[in-house]
Amino acid sequence: MRSAKALLARLRSRVGGEETGSAELAKVRSNLAKRNETLKRVRQQLAKRDREIANLQEKLARRSEHSAHLPEGHMPVFFLVGRGRSGTTWLRGMLNSHSEILCWGEGRFFERNFKLDLEQSQPTNLLPNSLYGAILESRYLRAWIDRAVWAKGKDTDEHLANLARLAIDYFLAEQLSKTEKKIVGDKSPYVSAEVFGEIAAIYPEARVIHIIRDGRDTAVSLMHHMWNHAKDRGGIYDLEPEELKRRDAYRNDSPVALAGGLFTKERLTSIASDWSSEVSKAIEDGPALLGENYIEVRYEDLLGRPVEEVRRLLEFLGADAGEKTVEGLVEKSAFEQKSNRGRGQEDSSSRLRKGVAGDWKNVFTAEDKRIFKEVAGDVLIRLGYERDSNW
Repeated sequence: MRSAKALLARLRSRVGGEETGSAELAKVRSNLAKRNETLKRVRQQLAKRDREIANLQEKLARRSEHSAHLPEGHMPVFFLVGRGRSGTTWLRGMLNSHSEILCWGEGRFFERNFKLDLEQSQPTNLLPNSLYGAILESRYLRAWIDRAVWAKGKDTDEHLANLARLAIDYFLAEQLSKTEKKIVGDKSPYVSAEVFGEIAAIYPEARVIHIIRDGRDTAVSLMHHMWNHAKDRGGIYDLEPEELKRRDAYRNDSPVALAGGLFTKERLTSIASDWSSEVSKAIEDGPALLGENYIEVRYEDLLGRPVEEVRRLLEFLGADAGEKTVEGLVEKSAFEQKSNRGRGQEDSSSRLRKGVAGDWKNVFTAEDKRIFKEVAGDVLIRLGYERDSNW
């Protein structure tokens, strides 16, 4: 009897031990599975890092290879500016077609006060502010610089300006490194002539091309542009009912039917005032602040003698200005090539509307002439668009 009980006890002990061993083994296996999963994730992260490092090394190699073709490893930078509707886009396309020049737009690197309402619906390709303005108005970035031990010894705005310079260099170099070109530039029309002071302070060695156009032709082109991008067409311009009425009259009938002209008095006064004040300041600040790094070109001269003017601009940028190169650029950028229309044939809804100079004479009413003369006559005379005040 005792032996049976002892045997039973031994059997129960053995079974319990096996159960305990099985539980411990299952626990060990579970832990191993977790560790293997962790190891797998670590290996995936390391592989991702390796790929990122390889990509960075490839980019650095491309940049080093590209820099070897630049003079002394320097990246020649320029900025193409002008009042809106002055021909900046046309000239940008011409320069970008050059085998040595990368020119994109609109980067809006400068003009700290340029900003649009982020709350309003805007086209996705329309920048709401300038890069410099975004950096200056970053509250957290400014607070960090104000308090950081690494930022001691300099004014906060000076640090922010230096960061803007680094950011501009980064974006320009990033795209230039993907090409075989050696000169890089941005085209952005300016709203305020403050752009020249900012370039002088942030990027003083950059070349600046300032394209100028007769303010009256600029007004005509701008009015058509505003018609095309009015809010009732999904655009950004909030036009008065009278302005929309004039647009419809112009496009649905002949221009003769628009007896009152393209502009309301308020709109033309505003356009003339802005053009006059900003262009007059620009032609003073440009040469004064940038010296030999500043050059002007007239829209009318690009139309009238394109080969000579393009050659002059290419020489200014340090690019190949050979005869075949210049003639090729002029031919590619011709209005007829870009629009599939003859120069002077109007398409009011197109960005390339007419491609002529002096069109204001065809559409300005006597009242329009009086308003523009009263507001901007002095600047027109100063720029040589009028000889005296008797026009």
